[in-house]
Amino acid sequence: MSGPGSRVTVVDDADVDHSAELLRILRDTGLKKLDEAVQLASGEMSQYFIDGKESLSAGADLRTAAQAITERVEAAQIPFDAVGGLTLGADALAAAIAVVSGSQWFIVRKEPKNRGTNRLVEGKQIASGDRVLLIDDVVTTGGSILRAFEAVEDTGARVVVAATLVDRGDRARQVFGERSVPYFPMATYSELGIPPVGI
Repeated sequence: MSGPGSRVTVVDDADVDHSAELLRILRDTGLKKLDEAVQLASGEMSQYFIDGKESLSAGADLRTAAQAITERVEAAQIPFDAVGGLTLGADALAAAIAVVSGSQWFIVRKEPKNRGTNRLVEGKQIASGDRVLLIDDVVTTGGSILRAFEAVEDTGARVVVAATLVDRGDRARQVFGERSVPYFPMATYSELGIPPVGI
């Protein structure tokens, strides 16, 4: 716990494989096998549940995810100005990636708040000319991230790349392929050793 007189240890992790470490974190702390199948946000049923938010609740693990995603996008040589996606799946990731990459973050609300500015997008007010990295934590059919994609495009900004922590199926890849948007899931169902959903 930090406070007056406390010391913060800065870890030099230049030699760490952040993608491999993120996969380990997701397997160890995010993946749960339940006694009975539950309904996912997509409407599909599965006995396996992946909690992307709980798995990255430790600051160090969130930083690892942000570094892994940033490095994957940079390796593809795709520059971006802003990073964000649909709340709640994108919230923590967007802020962390913005810090790691030096970009700006935004969040897409599910509905305008109907008061004040009545905005659908909070944080960076993306507009024409902005290049966007679109993110989400766990996707099955890609419905949530596609909703965010449309909201971003409606602002005049352009989604140049998309990334997710976990892709539980193959539909999101197809969705972005049809839109000629490079797509990087940091972990797939096969890498986690679980059955696909929504195929």
